[in-house]
Amino acid sequence: MTLSIPVIETENLILRGPRESDFEAFAAFGASERSRFVGGPFPRFRSWGGFLATYGHWALRGYGMWMVEERATGATAGRIGFIFNDGWDEPELGWHIFDGFEGKGYAYQAAHAARAHGAQHFGLDGVISYIDPANTRSLRLAERLGAQYERDGEVAGHPCQVWRHPQQGTAA
Repeated sequence: MTLSIPVIETENLILRGPRESDFEAFAAFGASERSRFVGGPFPRFRSWGGFLATYGHWALRGYGMWMVEERATGATAGRIGFIFNDGWDEPELGWHIFDGFEGKGYAYQAAHAARAHGAQHFGLDGVISYIDPANTRSLRLAERLGAQYERDGEVAGHPCQVWRHPQQGTAA
């Protein structure tokens, strides 16, 4: 089965479907302390399952997470897009920027592009982001994206804050 995952290009990034060559960067993130805000650290086997779930989400829902590629180097810089797992309130715009790619504005650039694409092509307008209250970098990014704190919530059994992104006005 071949999935048609759209490609989004920004000034510095290419958002695209996952490739097997992305797995090492994905697994390194999953094994690191940086993954604690998304339930990690994870053993490599669990990261492989999460990596494969990227395809499953696109196949089942018709939208999902893109791998973030740094245009200048071709390096895998993170993962950004939409997640709507079983038991969640509604689709989420989520982001993971991998070690060495923070502080370049990539998370903002990619999340902004993904959010606009989701509103225009998937009807995902005014989505939420689940954010661990201790994840100050994600809280700052949500604010920079214009999201507003909506309420306290829970995702996958963990307390979080629910942030609402502004309507893009381009929903399908």
